[in-house]
Amino acid sequence: MPTITRLTPPAFPAHVDNLAEVLADAVRAGASVGFRTPFATADAAAWWRTRRPAVEDGTLVVWTASDATGVVGTVSLSLESKPNGRHRAEVVKLMVHSRSRGRGLGRALLTTAEQAAASAGATLLLLDTATGSPAERLYESAGWTRYGIVPGYATDPSGRPEPCSFFYKQLGV
Repeated sequence: MPTITRLTPPAFPAHVDNLAEVLADAVRAGASVGFRTPFATADAAAWWRTRRPAVEDGTLVVWTASDATGVVGTVSLSLESKPNGRHRAEVVKLMVHSRSRGRGLGRALLTTAEQAAASAGATLLLLDTATGSPAERLYESAGWTRYGIVPGYATDPSGRPEPCSFFYKQLGV
């Protein structure tokens, strides 16, 4: 199993290119993670660089999963900063490189984010994913509850609108 590491704010910039490769691979594979093709690794790196202020201020926590080939997965946890929402967090950008899928890494990354959220005092987690995707099956099998589907919520990388499923998980319940 790859090693999962939380990126500290000082370490984050050195991992942007690796994170970009995982993101670009996900988009190439058709994942609906917020981007459309064509989407180069340089575009992905530019996007990850925009996340640096959130990593530095602690509202975004990013992990990488690495093996002998390099970074093969990532997950982020977006912590709510509003006073009335500090009990919740959002799991974002859970991605496993295509060369490492099917080995339980997605579940390990999800568990890492869930445990960190609980340690940070979050009792409610949220996320969304493309309806019918392998990610949706992962979340359902990990005890997440789907609370709705919105038709045409986002587009796939080719620009085709697709439905999105929204999930929550209560921690410590």
